[in-house]
Parts: sequence; structure tokens; C-alpha cells
Amino acid sequence: MESNDAAKLMSTLPGDDIRQIMWRYSDRFELQMVVQSSRQVARSVVARCVADGVRNSHEWNDRKHSILEAFDQAGLTQVFMDPQDGGFIDGPKNLALALVAFELSWVDGGAATSSLASNLGLSPIHEKGTDAQKRHYMKACTPPQPGEDREIMRAAFALTEPLPFIGVDTGVISGKATVADMDGDEPMLQIEKRGRFITNMGFADLVTAAVDTDDERLKTSCMVILEEGDEGLFDRGVPTQKLVHQLSSTRDPVFSLKVPASRIIGGYTVQDGVIVPNFSHAEVIEAVFRRTRVPVGLMSSAKLLSAVEPIIRYHRQRFRGNAAVQPGTPRFESGLQMKEDCLQRLVDVWAAGEAGTSLGFATCRLLDTYDEIEKEKERIFAEEGIKGRAQLKAFRKINKDALELLALRDQSEGERDDARMQELEADPLVQFALQDSLANVLCPAGKLWNTGAGANTMREAVSLMGGYGVTEDCPGFLGQKWMDMQLEATYEGPESVQRRQLSITMTSELFLAQFRQWIDGLRKIASTRPGTGACALARAMELWLWTLEHLQSAKDADGKALWNTNRHGVCYPMADALCWLISVYYQILDVMELAEKGEMNPVVAEGLEGSLNFFSDLAHTQVARAAGEAGRLCAELVYGYNAHPDWDGEGCFDAATLEDLESVMPGFGSQATDVVEGDGSHAAKAGPCAKSCKSGFVRLRAKMDVCLTGSRMAKDRAATAIGQLMIPEALDYPL
Repeated sequence: MESNDAAKLMSTLPGDDIRQIMWRYSDRFELQMVVQSSRQVARSVVARCVADGVRNSHEWNDRKHSILEAFDQAGLTQVFMDPQDGGFIDGPKNLALALVAFELSWVDGGAATSSLASNLGLSPIHEKGTDAQKRHYMKACTPPQPGEDREIMRAAFALTEPLPFIGVDTGVISGKATVADMDGDEPMLQIEKRGRFITNMGFADLVTAAVDTDDERLKTSCMVILEEGDEGLFDRGVPTQKLVHQLSSTRDPVFSLKVPASRIIGGYTVQDGVIVPNFSHAEVIEAVFRRTRVPVGLMSSAKLLSAVEPIIRYHRQRFRGNAAVQPGTPRFESGLQMKEDCLQRLVDVWAAGEAGTSLGFATCRLLDTYDEIEKEKERIFAEEGIKGRAQLKAFRKINKDALELLALRDQSEGERDDARMQELEADPLVQFALQDSLANVLCPAGKLWNTGAGANTMREAVSLMGGYGVTEDCPGFLGQKWMDMQLEATYEGPESVQRRQLSITMTSELFLAQFRQWIDGLRKIASTRPGTGACALARAMELWLWTLEHLQSAKDADGKALWNTNRHGVCYPMADALCWLISVYYQILDVMELAEKGEMNPVVAEGLEGSLNFFSDLAHTQVARAAGEAGRLCAELVYGYNAHPDWDGEGCFDAATLEDLESVMPGFGSQATDVVEGDGSHAAKAGPCAKSCKSGFVRLRAKMDVCLTGSRMAKDRAATAIGQLMIPEALDYPL
């Protein structure tokens, strides 16, 4: 990287051409149109609602409902649907739906939630429903076409329970299902369900609800489809008194309904007079949450990136209007940006937004590939009659084959068995195992880090607006966005749920093997683009791996094993550290994608060098932060569970003994730092200094710290670039 004075700087805010390359949809015209449609709705209908104070009411009203109608008219409702059901995107749609959520949340998280919640309500049917259920409900939830005489149905998802507050354990449900009638053409079920904090309930007429069996004639828990016209009570409940996401409807509904057993999602069989659902509620939501939690994380990252332009504008215009500040003077043109503090702090906000966005979109792309290969896996197992626990047994061999493939990829062309490698590469079950191990980590990691670290960073963004940041008319609605992010951190399982999953999945042998390959890949990146901080990140990843291996075999001062998935004080900080590392890893990969493909786009190519310099410096800045956080957490865990030595223990010298040793070994006394004098006095501290026996950790930590060389220079360059960025005269949405 050139010096601060010589490096080319990015001249304008990154546009769609750059983002399409970095987020890998430059070759997908349908996604580009989805982005434009979402942006138009967000920055017109949604933005006007926020500017007019529509968020100030808990009740669902006509102004809020106009947002749903705008979704229908712009084609956003249909993005979730397959072409045969009225949609226009064939195949998996994780990236498409994430782009919609990203654009909507750029203006308001509640509007984005209304869109996502409708998809969430349909997701159990889409992922596990019978063919008949899919055909009926997907079509019913698509806007009617010309000539159709019907109203669109809108969906909600009811999982959480009032026990006593918003539910956090998806394995515990209080909704109950009993068999009302087994004598007719089809069994009838009686559903008793109370929901808590259910999005879309102000207008939903279709609810997918989780219930447990309360009848010996119904074998397991399941998810059922409830409709407003069913026999019994369909009570939408009272509005939740939220302080956030007021452009979405949230209520506490009550259901007491009689429904046919055909409403069990995924279908059922009758065995010896007992109704046996094909899928338990846990199996359904496992498939659903893996996909739907990722866009929620991206919503938070969108808010961080959306804050950049309003903050720059506020800083530059801070002193304009003062008679003493004349146009053309530095104070008039640069405002607060005359000083570097506000620029440096904005670099941190921007870098965190980039990292979260990179992780979120990378996960969506993985899920798009994963969805197809998962279907192939299910087809193969169905043909071979492999079900339940038999699948776990089958995967023991599949996982070994997957590890063999990873080992072959590490070998040079002359050494490896190419025929065997091609055989394994073509095996869909091997590919599923590899992608499954990644998805099990990336999905909760993105949700945890983007909403958790993102919300903390958004507080910094709001503070950069001064007192203006917590006013209703703050440009970019930054105060509302900061508040909204507090709720997004709890959606689809709060932080403890994500950490719990990570504590289990991040120790997978398959994931760790791929993680080690990431380290090797980062070293190669460091040789070509050292300005990204790839070398420092590789060192931080090595430190994390060493710490994980140490914790899995070490014990604390009381002799208890440190590594246990129920020992949250150990596992959860390691999950947090991993999230910092993973997010900036994908940020670096996005920079490399821009470097590789940027020249192919004439719009991007013109200023490519400046753009690459800026995004590399942002990545380097974020690497330094991530390495610092990971190093801190790892150090606490490696040393924090040891007993601190005391003055009566080993390692201390009394003065008399030291004199004797000095007579035998001259100079020995100079090496003793913790001495107890004859009168019992000693240095004023808790005890003698703890002696490190973790030489491997010390060595890796020292190397990581040294690899941070240049990271602050990168931050200075990024700050300089922000200070001279050209921005539009005004935001393209109200306020």
C-alpha cells in the first residue's frame, strides 16, 4: 500500500456497480431489478410514513397497510414464491430475500420485518409442507392477477409462548393439540394456542403455529396451519406496546380452533389409531430458522451502512449558516471533518457495516447452493430408505469422505489422487456434509454478530450526530434505527440461542478443517494484497484454534473440565471471538472479488484503484479490531481459570534462602522478582506474578500483535478518503 500522501482515494460513495460485484449478483438481472423495486418502495412510501410520524402509534392503520400494498404492487410479495405459484425467480431465493430486507431496512426495520414475517409465516409450508399445502397456500398468498376474484392471504408465524415473557427456547412450547374427532373422513384436531410478540397479527388471516401433543392419540409435537375462518376463536390479541419496529404489527393472539388433520404441516399417517405427524415442530423450525435468521442480521448491517452518508453530511454542514463562517473556507466546506476524530470513528462504523454485510450475503449465497444439494440428499436417502438415526450412522462415513476431500485439496497436483478427488467432488452427499458444516456456523454467527456488535456500533453512529442523533427528525432516522436494532437482536432467538448453537457446531471436525484452509487462503491473499490485513487475521485465527484445543483438554483451578457446552462462561466467549474473525474474513473475500472482477465493469474500472485502496483499508481496520477482540477473549479464557499464586505458595523466595542461593550461584538474586523479607513484608500486590506455562499461546499472541503493523496507517488513509468523498446534495428520501 502506498503512503497516505501517494495512495489514490475513492472519490464517491460506492454505487450499485461496485456492490453487485462484491455481493455477487452482477450477472443476475432479476436480482438487480428486485433491488431497484425494493429501494423505490423504501425511499418513497416507507420513508414518508416514518417522516410523518406513523411510527408513533402501536395500532395497525391504513397508512401502515399501504406499505403492504406497495410491496404487492412492486412485486416484492412475489419474490418468495416459485414461478408456478405466481413468483418470478426460479430456484433458491435466500439472496433475493436478503437483498429485499437490506434495502427496506436501509430506511426502516419495521417495514422490512413486515415483509420478512410474511415469508416466515409461509416458510414452514414451503420447506416441509405437502405438495397440496404448498400449491394452495403459496398461491393464496400471492397478489391476485387481473380477472381473479379473491383477496390475498397474509401469513404469520406463531412459535413463542407467554411463559412468562417472550419465548427464547424453541424446544419448549405450551400450545396444545388434542384429537377432537377420529370418526369422520378425516381426523379433526382441537388447537389451543396463545402467542406472544407475533409479527403480522394485526392483519394476518393465516398462521403457522407450533403445538405439542396433549393426547395419546397424537404422537408428537407438530406445526399446524390455522385460518381466520376456522371453527372457534381466532383472536388477534392486543397490540404489543413496542418502542421499536412500529411499522410492523405485533400482537399477542389467542387461538382455540378446530382444524382438520390435513393442516398438519408436512402431513401425517395413522398408525394403530394414533396420528403420527411426518415432522415434529422442531424439525420444521430447524429448516426454517437456518434460512430466515440471516436476513435479520443483514437488516442491522444495512442500518450501519445507511448511517454513513447522513453523518458525513451533518459533519460537513455543522457550521454553515453562521455569519462568521464564509463559503470556501475550510470550516464551511469541512465542518467537523477538519478534525480527525469524527472521521476515524466513522471509519469504525463503516468497517463494521461492511463486515456484517459481507458475512450476511456470503451466508445467503451458501444457502442458495445448500438448498439444492439438500434436496438431492433427501432424495437419495428416501430412495435408500435411510431415516432418523440411520442418517446419523450414514454420515459417519460421509464425513470421513468429506475430510478426505479436504485433505486432497491441500495436496499439490503431482501428489494427490486426482481420480479419487473427482469422485468425491461429484458426490452430492459429500458436498452436503461440507456445506452443512459451514451453514451450521455461519447462520447463527451472522445473526449473533450483526445484531449484537452491530447494535453497539450503531450507538457510535448515533453519537456522531451529537444531540441531533436522538431526535425524530434526525437525517437518516438514525435514532429510530438504533432502537430498532435492540429488537432485531432478539428476533429468531436472542443472542444466547445463537451462542448455544455455535458452541456445538463450531467444534465440528469438518468445519475446523475448512477453517484451517481459510488460514492458508489468507496467507496467499497476504502475499498479493497485504493491505487487507489478511496476515494478521490468519494469525488471529491460529490463536483462536490454539485456544479451542487448549480449552478442550484443560481444567480450571478447582479441577473441573473447562470445555463443556453447558459451561457458557467458556463456550460463549469463544463463539463471540469466532464471529469477529469470520465476519472480517468474508469482508476480505469481498475486496478480493472486487479486485478480480472490477476491471470488467467500465463504470467500476475508472476508479477501481481508489475503491480497492479504500475497501482494503476498511478491512485492515476491521481486522485489527477483530484480532484485538479475539485476542482479549482468548487470553481471558487461557489464563482466567488458573488460581492466582499467593505469598505462601511455590515460586516465592524468602530473603534468607535467596542469600544462600546467591552464595552458590552468583547473580541468582537478580532473577528473583518476588521476595518475602525476613519480617514477612513483600511487594504490595495480591501475590507473586503468575508464571505463564502457555508458551504456545504467548508466541502466537505476540506474532498476532506484531502483524497489526500498519493497521492504524490504514485507518488514517480511510479517514482521509472519507474526508474528501463527494456525496449527493441531499438524501434521496425524506429528512
